[in-house]
Amino acid sequence: VQLQASGGGFVQAGGSLRLSCAASGGAFSTMDMAWFRQAPGKEREFVQAIRGSGGSTYSAVSVKGRFTITRDSAKNTVYLQMNSLKPEDTAVYSCAATSNRVILSRLSDSGVYRYWGQGTQVTVSS
Repeated sequence: VQLQASGGGFVQAGGSLRLSCAASGGAFSTMDMAWFRQAPGKEREFVQAIRGSGGSTYSAVSVKGRFTITRDSAKNTVYLQMNSLKPEDTAVYSCAATSNRVILSRLSDSGVYRYWGQGTQVTVSS
């Protein structure tokens, strides 16, 4: 499975961005997908995840109500709509995929994911 993330950029605080992660080479509709981020000098942090079947989502508290993860099975793509961006959202955002079945809350564990895309930089200025 190959994952290609895009859509990052530079935005002022309060602005919006939409990230995309295009998947190829696997059974996309059955895979759980997630976004993680890593800021300079910090550990990788879970952002949001979405089930392959049913579409249930799981979110980090820090982005709940501001970010929305969705998926389009026809395009084999998962999206991260980011609104009301804050400077502390600045990071490299990476998408990940897994076909392992775990409970929803475990989707925040980066160790669950076998496939990772390259990151896309998001910079939010104050």
